[in-house]
Formats: sequence, C-alpha cells, structure tokens
Amino acid sequence: MTLSLPYRPPLAWDALLAYLAARAIPGVESVGGRSYRRTLRVGDAPIVIEAAHAAPVVSLTLSPPSAESLGAIVETARRALDLDADPEQVALVLARDEALRPLVERRPGLRVPGAWDGFELAVRAVLGQQVSVRGATTLAGRLVARFGEQLTASEDSLTHTFPRPEQLVDADVAAIGIPGARGETIRRLARAVSTGSLELSSSAPFDETRAALLALPGIGPWTAEYVALRVLRDPDAYPAGDLGLRKAGATPARAEAWRPWRAYAAVHLWTAGAEALETAA
Repeated sequence: MTLSLPYRPPLAWDALLAYLAARAIPGVESVGGRSYRRTLRVGDAPIVIEAAHAAPVVSLTLSPPSAESLGAIVETARRALDLDADPEQVALVLARDEALRPLVERRPGLRVPGAWDGFELAVRAVLGQQVSVRGATTLAGRLVARFGEQLTASEDSLTHTFPRPEQLVDADVAAIGIPGARGETIRRLARAVSTGSLELSSSAPFDETRAALLALPGIGPWTAEYVALRVLRDPDAYPAGDLGLRKAGATPARAEAWRPWRAYAAVHLWTAGAEALETAA
C-alpha cells in the first residue's frame, strides 16, 4: 500500500535523511537510496514503512498493506517528517540572524525530525546523554537486539521492533553497557509510560510533560528539551545546554531572537556542524 503525502514546499529531503541516518537504530531503522525505512508496531502486528521523496509529495509505503489505524499512521508520518511545517514562515524569522541566514539559504525547507514512537525517542535521548551520536546509536542497537521483538521475516537490515515500555519496566537495561543509574532511568521512564502517568506524544501539553520528565531521576533539562523538540513537536523547544549549539555560539540570549522557531534553528546548527565534521574527516 503506497500513499502520497503532500507538504508545503520547499523540502530539504536530503538533509532530513542525513539527520535520520546518523541516528538510525540498527535493526529498526535504515536510510539508503534516498529513502527512510523502519519497523513500526500497529496494534499487535509489526509493519515496515518506507518514506521517499517524490515531489510534490512524500510517498509512504506500508508492507504488508494495512488498513488498520491507517489514519493514525498517516498522522504519525506527517509529524515524524514535519510535513505540516510552513518553511517560509520559519525562514522569515531565522534569516534575520546574519549567522543563520546562510544556513537557511543553503537548506531551504529544513524540517525538524519528529518521532514515530514517543517512548522510543525518549529512550534514545536518555542513551544519548554524555555520549556521541554514534555511541548512542550503538547502544540503541544493543537495546533492540536484547529486548526488542524479532520480525518473523526480516526485511533486509530491519529485524526487530523497538521494545515496548512494559518490556523494559523490569529489564536489566544496564546489561547493554550503560551505567546502572541510566538503566534505572530507562526503567522508570518505561514504568511512567506504561502506567499512563506520562504521555509522550504530540498531543501532550508542553509544560506539564517537561515537568513530568524532569521529575524522573536521571532526566535533566537537555533530555527534556530534546524530547519536547522531537516528540512533543514544540517548534520553540531549545536544548540550550547542548554542546553542539554552544560550540556554534548559540547562546540563550541570541536564541531569543529565533522565537517561536528555535527548534528549527537548532536543527540548522546541528546539520551544519555534522557537515563540517564530515568535511574535516
């Protein structure tokens, strides 16, 4: 089953793929051939989703074809790929900053990647604390291999679905090679989501959800703000303490001028920083 999802042009598809590729969870996500593929659980059944750019739409292919929760899948895809963004409005604000203007002009239509699954993204954020992007990706792959559900028929490199919250509530998460305290944070996060005391979706209230995240031991401002940026879809979310943003000279005072689109400014700066590292290498 292939669907066509329209968007407001322009769309910086290659930049979006590059961001997702660097963070793709082994066994769950893959990027190649200018498309993004991943596993996703719909009800009790796993499916494989592929998103590709076929201007003026993004094509979304579901395998096997599934009519169950189709509307919810489409809404999730639109949020995850930020297809409802208005890039012209974002550019008008960010281009006022002389340092940001070249980045905006270089990547018109840059999106803020969202989350296909809020719990998955939050766990990935916890795993990313104080480690590199590559290190967090490796840890996420270990978590999936140990606790995820294996597909009955693997789709190339896609072999598992991400663990559900209830699967990690009592799991020995630290066994994947992380400090015990961080494993406990993931268990507490899983318990909060599985009991319904914490909602991780774009419909959750921004401030209350941030506060609930910060109340969990082991989750600080960076993690809560990153989850707000990608899961809650707060366009003004801004992890001010992020090392990459600080290196780019993006002080909190300077970022005030980017409201209400600070999340987009952050992704521009992260993308530019990643490209600079690749060039240097």
